[in-house]
Amino acid sequence: MGMIMAVSFTRYGRLYYLDPGPHSPKVGDKVLVPTDAGPEVAECVWAPQYVSEDIDGLPVCAGIAEEEQLSRDETNKRRRAEARSVAKRLIKRHALPMKVVGVDYLDADNVFTVYFSAPHRVDFRALVRDLARNLRARVELRQIGPRDEARLQGGIGPCGRDLCCATFLKDFEPVSVRMAKDQDLPVNPLRIAGACGRLMCCLKYEHPLYMETRYRMPRVGSRVSTPQGEGSVVGHNVPSDTVTVRLDDGGRRCACPSASVCSPRQQHDKMYGSDTPPGAPRQQPEA
Repeated sequence: MGMIMAVSFTRYGRLYYLDPGPHSPKVGDKVLVPTDAGPEVAECVWAPQYVSEDIDGLPVCAGIAEEEQLSRDETNKRRRAEARSVAKRLIKRHALPMKVVGVDYLDADNVFTVYFSAPHRVDFRALVRDLARNLRARVELRQIGPRDEARLQGGIGPCGRDLCCATFLKDFEPVSVRMAKDQDLPVNPLRIAGACGRLMCCLKYEHPLYMETRYRMPRVGSRVSTPQGEGSVVGHNVPSDTVTVRLDDGGRRCACPSASVCSPRQQHDKMYGSDTPPGAPRQQPEA
């Protein structure tokens, strides 16, 4: 058992988990988070709480932010906003097909990192020189893909919730159209694409359950015996764990729990009675 807390560097941004150590910040408090560039100010989103799992390797909270760190953080925010404005103006002047996505700033080294997206490779050497001269600092430009662009910008997904990549996802796992087909989703880019224009990351979440359930359920086209009569399987509904069967009697359809058309379950009920739950003490059948 250990304690854990969560912080965010931007409002409604990605969550980072910390070991609170000896500190007890409340929701909304500004705390110091250890980073490669030194302690940075972030907002406490989840107050420290106990969890049953053993959590090792989390960064330890460096304490509550004092006035000096808060003032430094505000100055860095203004510098980043200034760099974004200057970068947009100079990109327009150089007529480059670029879009500024985010700006990072290390005040210790006086270095700006400008993240941008573009449809293809861009020659930005002249732009970097102008940026460095206007900002009086060293400037680095990094081109990122559409998934990272969505993660940095944030937004609302088709589900109505904040983007997974901007809140809790650490890595982008590969997602394929096969996953959408396995879940009986329409293979329509407008229906299965996220805010980044790529396949939604959440297609990966339930895919193992669909594969496991499809293996357990009778296949489409197979003959089954249901409580309402004999028929053929015409579909599955994995979330409700039901099988759609077209009955031989009149061709009507019915949705049956997958266990009711499962052959081992039917054999169990026939021998021991349908009221006997699996795992209960068995009664010997009459001779």
